[in-house]
Amino acid sequence: MKWLRDQSLAPIVEKVEAGERLSFDEGLRLFHTRDLNALMRLANRTKERRHGDKVYFVHSMRLEFTNICYVGCTFCAFAARKGEERAWDYSPQEVVEQVRRRYLPGITELHMSSGHHPNRPWADYPEMVRQLRAAFPDLQVKAFTAAEIEHLSRISKRPTLEVLRELQAAGLAAMPGGGAEIFADRVRRQVAKNKVKAEKWLQIHREAHSLGMRTNATMLYGHIETLEERLDHMHRLRELQDETQGFHAFIPLAFQPLGNTLAQNLGKTEFTTGLDDLRNLAVARVYLDNFPHIKGYWVMIGSELTQVSLDWGVSDIDGTIQEEHIAHAAGATSPMALSQAAMVRMIQQAGRVPVLRDAYYNELEIFPRPGAEAAD
Repeated sequence: MKWLRDQSLAPIVEKVEAGERLSFDEGLRLFHTRDLNALMRLANRTKERRHGDKVYFVHSMRLEFTNICYVGCTFCAFAARKGEERAWDYSPQEVVEQVRRRYLPGITELHMSSGHHPNRPWADYPEMVRQLRAAFPDLQVKAFTAAEIEHLSRISKRPTLEVLRELQAAGLAAMPGGGAEIFADRVRRQVAKNKVKAEKWLQIHREAHSLGMRTNATMLYGHIETLEERLDHMHRLRELQDETQGFHAFIPLAFQPLGNTLAQNLGKTEFTTGLDDLRNLAVARVYLDNFPHIKGYWVMIGSELTQVSLDWGVSDIDGTIQEEHIAHAAGATSPMALSQAAMVRMIQQAGRVPVLRDAYYNELEIFPRPGAEAAD
């Protein structure tokens, strides 16, 4: 351990090398250490034991079918009120047309998450999925966050488990991980007081897993939460994953500080720092020992830092996306989309092996190892 500058990490290194689980206090020590080189090594070692040099991505399309929302999250710059000039609300038929307009050969995943529309009928949602599956039978629909599922439960007057069953029967393949924000009540009351509560979010994912549906999990960080509250969020996810083994990936989402009332109230205009982003990813990789993947979401942290994150425990960089509006409405400076070639190049230039996957993490294509073509 000659590379250790922070000798208090020595017992943690030994546990990680032995494949043993870290305690909450040890997770906090990772968050607070100034020995970032050691943290990077630990996270990279943990990632490589699982996946070697492989880094996954998906050829995907992102679609927000409405930005009309009554919830009023203070961190959000995406939501609009009904009747606003900038509001949109696509019918199931219009959703199909939007996908057809933007469809490219090879796309396997459609990711949909949208606002909580106050008047839209429940029947529209399974119908939307049915029409998409009929029009694009090879497209895997990953849609409706746990927050949206709770909303659909309210408008349909059905239990959330029944809502999930009906959507799955219509063709829903998987759920995204949005709506989690930060589980801590203190923070949630200030940033998302009208959104699904933490325990309900976890319950809905538990129910989805019980149906054989795989999901993701997110965490919004870089606003008013503490490091302890970040780790508490991860800890609750780790406990649910112990129970269900239904999560594919954990996705930290960096707070975007433009155009939302939370940032205005805090007087905050700066984005999260690169080191904070990397530290968050690395702690997650080491602490969430039962999660297959930690995702570096290039939309939030930029493609350059995402490339660096491949040495900090990241094994998935999301997808090509096509168009993304939620993060960009709040100031994200990344492109609206990346091509498949750009994603392959990003991974190869970081010395890793790109793997094209689908929504179920089936490996569709493994691209040449970096430098292999030159060696030939």
